[in-house]
Amino acid sequence: MLAPPWRAVIETGSIIFLFYSNLLMGEFNRSNGVGKSLAVAVVDILTPVNFAIAVTSALTGYVVVEFLRKRL
Repeated sequence: MLAPPWRAVIETGSIIFLFYSNLLMGEFNRSNGVGKSLAVAVVDILTPVNFAIAVTSALTGYVVVEFLRKRL
């Protein structure tokens, strides 16, 4: 079993990865125009606001999952 801090890092990292992959897919679906490359899409989604949202949702998700894990 992993130590609790490592488990928290892995779980929050997974949530952040899923958040950014969802943003990237949405970026290509919304504006799949000529000249739209992966680099342009990554620059569009890597903003401080998106990072703050990702970290906040990851920490909230981790707390909720840990609460449910201990209750059930």
